[in-house]
Parts: sequence; structure tokens; C-alpha cells
Amino acid sequence: MSRKMDNNGLPFLPGFSFQDVTKSAFHRPQTLSYFRGLALARPPRLGIGLEPLLTEQMMQEELSGMSGDKPDFTYGSFDTKYVKDLVNLSYHSAPSPTHPETRPFIPAFVTLDKKVWWMEFACHKMKHIIFLADFYFQVLCFKAYFEEEIKNSREEKKCVRHVVLYYYLEDDTISISEPSVPNSGILQGERIKRHRLPKREPGKYYHWKDLNLGVDLEVYGVKYRISQCDPFTKDFMQRQGIILNPPEEMPLDTYLQSRIKPPPIFTTPSVFDSRYQFLHMDRKVLRFFALWDDSESELGEVLPVTIHYFLVDDTVEIKEDHKPNSGRFLFPVLMQRLRIPKKMKAGHDQFPSCVMEDSAEEVEEYFSPKDFQVGKSVTILGRRFLLYDCDGFTKNYYHDNHPEMNIKSIEVPRKLGKFEGMKREIPPYNGFGSLEDSLQSCLSLIPLPPRKNIVKMLENDHKVLRYSSRLVPPKNAPESQKQRDADRHFILSYYLSDDTISIYENPKHNSGYKGGSFLKRARVPKPNTSVDNPDYYSPADFSIGSVLDVFGHQFILTDADLYVLKYLENNPSQIPSETLESIRQKLQAETKQTAEQKEPPS
Repeated sequence: MSRKMDNNGLPFLPGFSFQDVTKSAFHRPQTLSYFRGLALARPPRLGIGLEPLLTEQMMQEELSGMSGDKPDFTYGSFDTKYVKDLVNLSYHSAPSPTHPETRPFIPAFVTLDKKVWWMEFACHKMKHIIFLADFYFQVLCFKAYFEEEIKNSREEKKCVRHVVLYYYLEDDTISISEPSVPNSGILQGERIKRHRLPKREPGKYYHWKDLNLGVDLEVYGVKYRISQCDPFTKDFMQRQGIILNPPEEMPLDTYLQSRIKPPPIFTTPSVFDSRYQFLHMDRKVLRFFALWDDSESELGEVLPVTIHYFLVDDTVEIKEDHKPNSGRFLFPVLMQRLRIPKKMKAGHDQFPSCVMEDSAEEVEEYFSPKDFQVGKSVTILGRRFLLYDCDGFTKNYYHDNHPEMNIKSIEVPRKLGKFEGMKREIPPYNGFGSLEDSLQSCLSLIPLPPRKNIVKMLENDHKVLRYSSRLVPPKNAPESQKQRDADRHFILSYYLSDDTISIYENPKHNSGYKGGSFLKRARVPKPNTSVDNPDYYSPADFSIGSVLDVFGHQFILTDADLYVLKYLENNPSQIPSETLESIRQKLQAETKQTAEQKEPPS
């Protein structure tokens, strides 16, 4: 009961109670939880709308007085003269003689409702109090068995089934479960769910006082024989004054015992157990690294191979170690997995093994792990292989099973192939496309776009260095051409984002040249640089008066804008001092000349 009401002395009946109209929260508190995998109902401390319950408003002195009584662990009846005290139980533990009529009446079921961990059945002078906290999470465990009659079977007449009986002290409930037995063919698990088990007498239930070792417990027509218990149950019974009978041995089922096969006992040496080899040697493979020298044939050469010896069935497999662009087929299996005969029986030396498969009747001995010695050659089906190394598992196997064999790797001189050691030659630049794009067609069959520095592009985006330049005519050019080229002016733009250069010609009326774009954006390599490792122009090469060779055309730099000087001054570590000084002197001279022209004549 958690509603806040003001009855003003009226009885708690419909129509005589009034709710608080200012209250806005009506949700219930959480009372369900899990503890160690068990679903438990937690007694609430708050009521609807998070208001304290009336049972939680009891005085601390009253609670301390009730906790001082000694608990009694029996469920006997109590004196009936205390029933009136229980019914007339009020808010305080003892009635006050001064104001007996002003104290509000509170029923006993309200005060005793849902107390935390314990419940009191009497108050004031009650002698029998049970604390559920002493029994909470305490379970008595007994081991029992019952016999089940088997019909229509020649092999067994009865079946002995073992069960475990759990007695929960908190509410006197019992559950019975049967442990699962592999390959029993019986539905096992929980036989009886947790509840109070009734006796034969109507209205009576089994109590922990009725349980003991060596007694029969009849539940729903099935007679369970209790034989053993755990140490906690034994200690609990002894503390309660119950003498336990001596434990009994749990009988075993005769039919299940007959199905257990005893381990074989060999008085004479047995033959090789192939089942043991299959179960214990499965997925265990010896790996050897060898060289197959086939140089004696017309187009043969020395090839590296890998030999696998499977311990599960003594078969051998040989694979070639192909390298990229070796020109060989993508089928590395040189010999498929099979047993290799080492010695044939007499009269079967000329057996047509290429037509028919060898059997145990023709073969006297097969290859075994002892025949594979690292550092020596082994002949398999007419081919000679030199074993020069093996993996770690193979070394451990020989160390544990064949310690007399010395497994030590050897160094084999490596012979270079026909195409190994050859340097790739890059053809000269043909002038089509950029230098990077042309180089990609020489590196792969399907050219890929050259990689770009994304970070540099983001940092130097829209940063352009502009220079003024003039075209330098060739030395053997006629005088008329030199005069025409002297009047042509160009703007050279260097883009810092991708180190490309573009050249733009200023159009001039009646010059004979159209003007406009002279060179699109491209990276310009310096003359006399290799194609595979070219050296491109950079701002460090752009000094006033320097000559640039742009794909056969020579340009001389005559001027630069003010942004070029600011950029070079901010990055002095990347620019030579001569280049920076030449641009500074040029701009200072232009600034001085412009100032003199603006001065008025005196």
C-alpha cells in the first residue's frame, strides 16, 4: 500500500478515501531481477510513484527489538492467545497508555506485507519467528535412484536410473532432475519441476525432516531410494539434530555396463593398427624442400620442388615451386598423392605400373619416413631429388621418433635461370603524352595512371608562380626570325600543387602569330636526364636571366611577380640564395623606376 491519502478518521472503504491530485508519477518500481542465473522477485521498498511503503516507515527501535529474538527453525504451531495481539498490531510495537484513541489503526497484513528477506508471524510476545534470510539460497542435495521395469526386451528386465533431488529451504519446495547419460536413448533432464511434493495423506507435504539416507521417497507413484548427499546437507542435518544413516552405494545399470567394451589385452604382438594411424596421424604432414635436376634433358633445368609425406596413409605428393612470370603452367602438381613402391616382389619387377596400379601383392616395401634423409638424394619414380631442407614440424618428428637420423639443412648453390639477372631496358621517350604516362606503358601491359601526391595537392592548391619570359631563337636561325622572336612575350606559370608548367603567349597585333596557349600544363624534365629517373624543373631553377629548355624551345626569364618573391622568402631552405637575390634585385629596380616615373617634374 503506497498511495498517499488523508482519510481524516474515516474507514478505508470505497468513497471514504481521497487521492492526492498533485501527484503525477504512477509507475511501479522494478521488483524482478536475476541473481547467479536465477530469476528472483525482489521485495519492493517503494510503492507506486516511488513513495515509501507503510511497512518501511516502522521505527528503528521496533525493528531492533524484533531482530533480537532467537529464531526457531521449526514450523510448529504457536499459542493462540497471541492471535489477538497479531490482529490488533498497530503502527508502534507497544500501545501508548497516554493516547490510545488518537493512534490510527493499521491492519497486520499491511505492516507485515513484503518485508525484506524475512517475515514475522508474531509480534510483541510471539515466540516463533522464522527468518527467511537464514534459508535464502540454501539447497539440500541428495542423490537417489529408482528402478524402471523394461518390457518386451530380451537383454534387460529393469533399468536403474540415477536422479538428483534438490530441497529448497526457503519455501520447502523440491525438484528432481536426472543427469544425462550418453547414448541412453531415454529423455533425461528435469523429471519433476520445483514445487511442494505431496504425501499420500491428503493435505500433507514432504519436509526436510522426512529426508534421510537409506529411505524410500514415494512421489507420484515412483519410489526413489535416497543413497547419498553432499557435505552441506550432511552438516545441516547434523546441526538440526538429525542423525543420518550411513550412505549407500548407487547401483549401476547392468545393461549399460554390458555395453562397455573392455580394452583389448594382447598376449602376442598384434599387427599394425591402421585405425590408430588414422586417428592420431591425420593432418600431420612431413614437408621437405628439394631440387629436381632435369638439366640432362633437352629443355630441362634445375627446378625447386616441395615433397609432402602424409603420415596418415604413407602417401607422397610432389609440387613444383613456381615463381611469377616463370612461363610455366599454373598446375604445380608434379606427382599426385599416392604410395610409392620402394621394392617390388620377385617376379613382379616388370609389372606395367604405367597401365595398372600397384597393389600389396606386387609390392614388397613402400617408402617410409626413414627413406627421406635431409642432405641426401632420393629417387622417386625415376626422378632424382636432392633434399636440402625441411620445416620445423618435420625436424621435431624425426627428433622424437627417429633420433638416430641427423636432420641438418645444407646449402645448395643456386643456378640462375635464363632470364634471371637481366636488367629491364626502358626505350627512349617518343614525345607522345607525358613522360610518366609513357613510362607506365613500359611497366605493364595495361598502363595504370601515375600516382599523385594528394597531400601536396591539397596544401598547394591554387598556388601559382608566374614569370615573364622571351623565346630564344636558335643560333643558326635567320636574322628575320630572330627579330620576330624578340618581340614575342610569354608568361610562364609554375603550379606548386603538381609541379607542372604552362606557357601562355601574349597576343600582339600584326605580329604574324596567333598567341594564346603555347604549352599546356605538363611536367618539364631538364635536358640530358634519363627516362627512368628524370629530373624536373622546380622553383629553385627559375632565376632572372636563366634559360629553360622546354621540349626543344629555349626561354629566358626576364621578370617575376611579387607573389614569387614572397613565396621564396617564406621557403628559403628550398631555394638557392642566388635565385632569391636575382628576383629581389629585379623587383626592387622596377619599384624604384616606377616611383621615379610618378614623381612630377621640377
